[in-house]
Amino acid sequence: MDADQRYDAPPLDAELAKVLTAENAGPARLTPEMIAEVRATAPPSPEVDLERGGRFTVEEHTRAGVPLLIARPVTKARGCIYYIHGGGMMFGDNRRGVGRLLDWAEAFGLVAVSVDYRLAPEHPHPAPVEDCYLGLQWIAEHAGELGFDPAALVVAGISAGGGLAAAVALLARDRNGPALAGQLLLCPMLDDRNDSPSAIQMADIDMWDRVSNRTGWDALLGDADVSPYAAPARATDLSGLPPAFVDVGSAETLRDEGVAYASRIWQAGGAAELHVWPGGVHAFDSMAPDIALSRDARQARLQWLARILPGDE
Repeated sequence: MDADQRYDAPPLDAELAKVLTAENAGPARLTPEMIAEVRATAPPSPEVDLERGGRFTVEEHTRAGVPLLIARPVTKARGCIYYIHGGGMMFGDNRRGVGRLLDWAEAFGLVAVSVDYRLAPEHPHPAPVEDCYLGLQWIAEHAGELGFDPAALVVAGISAGGGLAAAVALLARDRNGPALAGQLLLCPMLDDRNDSPSAIQMADIDMWDRVSNRTGWDALLGDADVSPYAAPARATDLSGLPPAFVDVGSAETLRDEGVAYASRIWQAGGAAELHVWPGGVHAFDSMAPDIALSRDARQARLQWLARILPGDE
């Protein structure tokens, strides 16, 4: 697609469109000058019952210099899911999206870990991904202490966190690091080039639009050369990776880079499950959790986890 060529955007899911209209939701069009203001005015992460009525014990630690929020089931743990929050590389903390993480952990009896990585632009690449990798290493090395099977360790993330999760999987492969049972990549931010057909098609339309995407990548990369551990779409070799789950919306900026990443994993002989949710915008299930499309997306993720996690002994 030529940069000057525009095509009609895919139609939105009808239920989602009603929610977005009611909330007057539109593209953020985030520019570098807005980062400080957004941080200052953003509401805190919603309060969540981290213990889930006593079914989990919760600890907050700094390990290997990285803050980790750890929720352990009071019963025997089957495995562990290591979660990396979203926020365009510039926003958020390890309580953002933790409700989603605890849903997965409760469904399968998993230790739930959420990492609080340093944010760009104050801490550009490689700080965020190295924080995430160090935290993962510590969790894997202390699987016995935390009470989970190290063969059932899954890395997961959404948006910027999805891109970081993919990068952590690449690092784990290339550094002979923790063996991962899977990588769960939700609307992942994978490609700094920001020039895919969907990025151009959804400019000024998607909630996370091309302007915001450019701001996030520039904050992360600065003037540095682009490493595949910063932008996993730049990796030339996607072989030897753990099974991947990739999902995107058909009406989101990051659609085509997610589709391409799953396709390249298949081309390299790997395992990937790809979902393109019709009429979904970026992170649609966070904005409209009660619509049918969001329920279907959550169910598909649970079904994938059920398939890739080692069975109970």
